[in-house]
Formats: sequence, C-alpha cells, structure tokens
Amino acid sequence: MEHHEWPIAKSSVDVRPDGVSDETVLALGKLSEALETVERARGHLYSMHQLIGGADFMLSDAADSLEAAGQDGWARRIREELIGLNVLEGRWTFQVVEEFDDGYWSAFRAVERAAREELADGVRHIYEAELKEDRRTRGRLGHEAGPTAHNGSSR
Repeated sequence: MEHHEWPIAKSSVDVRPDGVSDETVLALGKLSEALETVERARGHLYSMHQLIGGADFMLSDAADSLEAAGQDGWARRIREELIGLNVLEGRWTFQVVEEFDDGYWSAFRAVERAAREELADGVRHIYEAELKEDRRTRGRLGHEAGPTAHNGSSR
C-alpha cells in the first residue's frame, strides 16, 4: 500500500507573519468569512442543479403514468412544455453553475487570495488560528496546535 503525505496548512505552523497588524488580521478574517459564505452559496447552486435534474426525470415518470392512465393530453403537455425546459434564458442548471464558477466565484477567490498573499504572506485563517491558540488546553490530547508529524510536538 502506498503511503500518502497529507498537506499541512500554513495556518497550522505559521500563525501570524511579522508585521501583520490586528486590524489587518480582523479585515482578512472578514474577507475569509465572506468567501466561506460564497462557497456555501456555490454548494446550494450544485444542490439546485441536482434537484432540478432529478425533477426533470421525475417528470418523465409522471408523463408515463399519466399516459398509462389514459391522460394522453396531460402527458404530452408535460413532455412538450416542462421536460428539458431551460431554468433561465437559454440555460440548464449546469450552465448556471459553470457561469457562476467562471465569473463571480473565480473573481472572488482571486481577490481574496491576492489580498492574503500581499497582506499576510498567503497564510489563511490567521484569526481562527490565533483563536485556537487562545482557546485550546496546552498539553492535552486533542488540543494540539497542529499536526504533530509536522511540528514534532503538541505544544
């Protein structure tokens, strides 16, 4: 069996780079929180994509059942008007997701990363890492500062 090395987050070993102010840490924390909210919204778009796709196939079952019940007109109407209908002008949900990913989501991530690179040497989640340091119990199992395989101690 091949051994896999897990990546270690910079925030697990390098908390705050020298010269980064409390105000900058707080501002980057707010920017990170905004990105996390956008990530959740993106997940909801994927949920919509899967739910609408599933509903489209359910419509086929409904049309088949209506046809079997002798309701050919309703079966035909569902097949012609609803099955395969765009959710937005010219778009199925996969296209909505792709446009979101290629536009807003990519731009948001690029700006967040650029701000973090310039203002904090690229370290993510400085605010949370410092919060963890304040709230954990040093020396207690399960309260390590970071992965012990990387830093050699449980500080």
